[in-house]
Amino acid sequence: MRAVYLAPLAFAVGLIASNVHAAETPRDIKGLYLMTDYPAVTVRPGTTSNIPLRLQNYGLGPERYQLSVTGVPSGWTATLLGGGQPVAAAMPAPDASVPLQLRLDVPAKTDMTAQTITIKADGQGTNQAALPINVALAKELPAKLTVDSKLPELRGSPKSNFEYTLTIKNDSGRNLTASFAAEAPANFETSFTEAYGTQELSSIPIDAGQSKDIKLKVRPPSTIDAGHFPVKVTVKAEDASANVNLALDVVGQPQLQVSGRDGLLSARAVASQQSSIPIVVTNTGTAPAENIALAATAPTGWKVTFEPSTIDRLVPGKDSEVQALVTPSDKSLAGDYMTSINATSRGESASGQFRITVATSTVWGMAGAGVIGVALLLMLGAVARFGRR
Repeated sequence: MRAVYLAPLAFAVGLIASNVHAAETPRDIKGLYLMTDYPAVTVRPGTTSNIPLRLQNYGLGPERYQLSVTGVPSGWTATLLGGGQPVAAAMPAPDASVPLQLRLDVPAKTDMTAQTITIKADGQGTNQAALPINVALAKELPAKLTVDSKLPELRGSPKSNFEYTLTIKNDSGRNLTASFAAEAPANFETSFTEAYGTQELSSIPIDAGQSKDIKLKVRPPSTIDAGHFPVKVTVKAEDASANVNLALDVVGQPQLQVSGRDGLLSARAVASQQSSIPIVVTNTGTAPAENIALAATAPTGWKVTFEPSTIDRLVPGKDSEVQALVTPSDKSLAGDYMTSINATSRGESASGQFRITVATSTVWGMAGAGVIGVALLLMLGAVARFGRR
């Protein structure tokens, strides 16, 4: 049974591969070609320009092709590069291409007449290719900038700092000073700094043909709701400008509040006796709070526990009531004491200060009254006895 199904599968795979190969390689084209996306360019005297080329093999066997450049004006330097270094020959595989570059060094003092430079590739047989490139000269070329971000969209909470690394490239033939600005929603804080530093920037010099990295920091207001927010960065230099669109996704954030029932922040207790004080925890944020732990900071010798000790989940706009079981120390004197009740959930925390008025135990009051009564009786007995004498 497996063989019956494998045979059609193999045929289908072979058919798909054949169709893909046919789509990639035109059947009516065969031969060797030198190609470029820009067969006519303009350069400025005194600069270096790189023109991308490729040597394309359609349907021919592998062969070594000698590379050469003709028509180079006197004083100019034309170099063919492959893999970043000068090359004199190339060998493209069947139905494949070899990337090349023509680097032109044009002297500052040169005739402004347009020139035609021809790149040639000659094989051992009749296979050969030639590509003429028209080169015009201009004293000034328009400035050209590009700006890009590898991570244009970031995600975080309202308390996050969103940091984007931007690459600004000067594609002009001269040095430029690029200035930049960010357009963000209202109340968003933005600042530009060095890629590996903290110094804030508003502009940066970039040499001709070079690029530099800068860092954009965006901080949303802490009270913002969850949502998708766009940020647009514009880079300018002389008559050139470029921009890139960024975005930050702000996810919900829980926000806790601690209070007493009906908003009361006071309670009464008795020394050495357990009292139950209702505590209300409210989530005023935009995301659920999970596993809210409760704790207390109380005077020395006091005991505070909670029932329940944690709140499993609290959705936005809701509250939950727990009982704080407070036992003041038996050494506590009558008076007011401050106790802090804290609620914590995954980095989000809140606290409430409660004033607890402590009264002494009635048992001790009765004992004290008894002691005073006994003392009075003893005193009266002594007066009566000695008074007769």
